[in-house]
Amino acid sequence: MVLDASVMASAAAAANRHPQGSSSTTAFCSTTAKSLLGLAPSVRFGVHEKLSHGHGLRIRATSGDSNKVEVPRQWYNLIADLPVKPPPALHPKTHKPLKQEDLSPLFPDELIKQEVSEERFIPIPEEVIDIYRLWRPTPLIRAKRLEKLLETPARIYYKYEGTSPAGSHKPNTAVPQAWYNAQQGVRNVVTETGAGQWGSSLAFACSLFGLNCEVRASYDQKPYRKLMMQTWGARVHPSPSTVTNAGRKILEDDPMSPGSLGIAISEAVEVAAAHEDTKYCLGSVLNHVLLHQTIIGEECLEQLAAIGETPDVIIGCTGGGSNFGGLTFPFIREKLKGKLNPLIRAVEPAACPSLTKGIYAYDYGDTVGMTPLMKMHTLGHDFVPDPIHAGGLRYHGMAPLVSHVYEMGFMEAISLPQTECFRGALLFARTEGLIPAPEPTHAIAAAIREALHCKETGEKKVILIAMCGHGHFDLASYEKYLEGNMVDLDFSSEKAQASLAAIPQIVP
Repeated sequence: MVLDASVMASAAAAANRHPQGSSSTTAFCSTTAKSLLGLAPSVRFGVHEKLSHGHGLRIRATSGDSNKVEVPRQWYNLIADLPVKPPPALHPKTHKPLKQEDLSPLFPDELIKQEVSEERFIPIPEEVIDIYRLWRPTPLIRAKRLEKLLETPARIYYKYEGTSPAGSHKPNTAVPQAWYNAQQGVRNVVTETGAGQWGSSLAFACSLFGLNCEVRASYDQKPYRKLMMQTWGARVHPSPSTVTNAGRKILEDDPMSPGSLGIAISEAVEVAAAHEDTKYCLGSVLNHVLLHQTIIGEECLEQLAAIGETPDVIIGCTGGGSNFGGLTFPFIREKLKGKLNPLIRAVEPAACPSLTKGIYAYDYGDTVGMTPLMKMHTLGHDFVPDPIHAGGLRYHGMAPLVSHVYEMGFMEAISLPQTECFRGALLFARTEGLIPAPEPTHAIAAAIREALHCKETGEKKVILIAMCGHGHFDLASYEKYLEGNMVDLDFSSEKAQASLAAIPQIVP
């Protein structure tokens, strides 16, 4: 079911009239929003009524907690349990299956082993677990106030990753990547970032292990995340830049290029390949990155089991796929075992819909064509998405492993426009209190759709969403929405067709 656009637009207009969220916010939640959403105004929200955060499921590893959940000691590798293994990555020049030594200029040995591993579980180093304990386990919270507003019989839970030092799920892989590089004696690492969550996370991790960190930012939309990176000691450069061959080529073709993750990857990989003392780190897409993120789903399985809940629908936003895979892969394992059977739904931005509008083919992971060829859902490696506010989702391709799972029918995908996502974010913020990053607003909007469908059918589904980070450094995006200046950016099929035409023709 799709929420009527005029209804949501009216709700947004009401939200705009109360931008400060004082006592008027209570009125918004209890009367105005409910009537605008077509809900009966009879249910009141008392200011001191204990709902989400009184009954919230913040299941942490605290002493004496009967629902004690420990930090997992292993990462889970979904490849081990898949009935059909994913296609191998190919060398960008020879188009032959990639060898481990081909990746040596970019990654330390242990991460290369994890990238190609078919072992079911990979032990987490003790030092990494020790750092994880700074913020893990992360809380699983029931969104009872949002449920109440929607008058849905569904139960909505969100796994909140915004409690990490960087405010998102990205340190789950940044810490082990920095640790493995440090263990091999690497002193310098280089990476790219879109929304700044990954760049700030790697900067944080590198500060713990004494590594020098260089970050290529795809465009200068999040100045405070740049300051976070610099506070943790990273050097930050805009992308595209005139410092690299890749950047110069992009700027020659388009001097006003807004940048993209693909462009920033090209520049970062070029820097790493040109310096023997430098390795490359990636925040999404690759197998070892998704492997590290499965700590999210493993914790969530234990937390749900502790309260006797089983998810019927699992929803996560998708850009490169790390947050989505991190939550869902352990649940897919249980699904393959026949223990659970949730519907798993990926939600991507309408302006960059690699799963729903792309093709499944071998393509480069970067714009210039320096990375290995990966079989993935792609819009074409030189497709530059419009500058939507969910910068972390502006990537032309989907993780090969997520793409493979999608092809096998273990999940579904939809795309949503950014204005609907921000409308959902305001409803979430004004009921649950947390301001989401632009990326997980896609999961929130899709969960609202599902919850309202349950209201129509009377189904008491359990909906689980990935809340991958907070939006404290994304308030400029909220300002644009609240002032009525945010627009939905269309997906250009013509631009995508031109980009898809440039995909290498790989003969099986």
